[in-house]
Amino acid sequence: MKRLLIVAHAPSPNTLRLRSAIENGARNPDIEAVEVVVKAPLEAGPEDILACDAIILGTTENLGYMSGALKDFFDRSYYPCLAKTQGLPFAFYIRAGHDGTGTRRAIETITTGLRWKLVQDALVCRGEFRPEFEEQCYELGMAVAASLDAGLI
Repeated sequence: MKRLLIVAHAPSPNTLRLRSAIENGARNPDIEAVEVVVKAPLEAGPEDILACDAIILGTTENLGYMSGALKDFFDRSYYPCLAKTQGLPFAFYIRAGHDGTGTRRAIETITTGLRWKLVQDALVCRGEFRPEFEEQCYELGMAVAASLDAGLI
């Protein structure tokens, strides 16, 4: 059994809907050999990363940057994971009120330093909340979990 870790900041009903859609996609009944673990960034740490086979990160765009909670997760996890998780498959999504550019750049900078492997293009849900954001998150969760299940990542 492989483990997919989802670490996502969900401070509002809409961002919780996105995190739930990621989880529901990852738990698609056709995916058989993947255990899905979902944690808020302040509850997750390096031990969770070290125990997973892939990770999906989620954040809001806060002042052109990732959420403080996700930044805290990286601050606590970076050095304990640096030499041990190189090549870790990951994907991420951003709930952006503006364009998400700064948030995306920050996540890419940190994960490049960790030498993690991006397995899906970043999903940036921009502007006013729309129902298709949930569909896109479901597809992202399902794609990463299915790839893990099939041994592609």
